[in-house]
This record gives sequence, structure tokens and C-alpha cells, in this order.
Amino acid sequence: MEENIKDTVKQILTEYLQKNGHRKTPERYAILDTIYSIKGHFDVDELYSYMAEKEKFRVSRATLYNTIILLIDAGLVIKHQFGNTSQYERLYNNETHHHMICTCCGKVSEFEDDNLKQAIAQTKLKGFYVSHYSLYIYGLCSKCMAAKRKKK
Repeated sequence: MEENIKDTVKQILTEYLQKNGHRKTPERYAILDTIYSIKGHFDVDELYSYMAEKEKFRVSRATLYNTIILLIDAGLVIKHQFGNTSQYERLYNNETHHHMICTCCGKVSEFEDDNLKQAIAQTKLKGFYVSHYSLYIYGLCSKCMAAKRKKK
């Protein structure tokens, strides 16, 4: 299943690059492959380290940033702004999920709630077609809440 997804996203990228007159470089495909090997969110530094350590493929941070922008435009990656940091995750074939962001430590947790999904799916947005969505809930994680109680 995972290999089928990787083949599909490579095809989508190839078509996007051809359509938009971009070069098909091995770096772009290696970055795409690595992103689709990562479960969950990542930032550019994590992607850089992952590629260098696990994939044994070195690319510059500039190449990573430029390629991620290209992958966002191609609809293969989504950018999240969690507080002061930008994080990314794969977009194709990614289940809709929600995010809890701790305003103290910055920890991002994913969760799914069928009632929320159903409520959002049933919401009629006049003159607007929903392709996907992200829900961010800000607050304190249990660890930070415990630390805050301990201080008092």
C-alpha cells in the first residue's frame, strides 16, 4: 500500500513538473520519497537530518525549502503554522485529523474525532467547495498543566 502511494505521488510530481516547465531532478524525487516515509509532522531541520542520516542523501536546506514550496504547489505537502514554527506533512492520501497545540511547550498532538469530522462535513459553506481542512486547538498539554499546578 505504502509503495503504491509513493508511486502515485511520484507520478503526480512528474506531471506537475512537466506541466510547469520544471526540471525533474533526483533531489526533488528523493525529498518527496523521504517526506512520504515520514509519519506525521516535520520541519525543515528534521527533514534535513532524516535525509542525511537515514536516506544517506545530502541536499542543502535551500533545496529543501525550494522543493517543499514546489510540493505545496503540486498539492503533495501541506504547511502548518503552529505558533512560531512552520511544520509540514504529506497531503496526498492523508486522513483528515485534528491538532492540539500546547501554548507552553509547543508540543503538537494529532487526534481524530468522528463527531467533529461529521459536523464539519455537514456544514454547508455557501459558494465554497472544501477539499480538505485542518483544525487547531490551542491549550496546555497534561505535562505543562501538571507543572503549572505544581508551581501554585
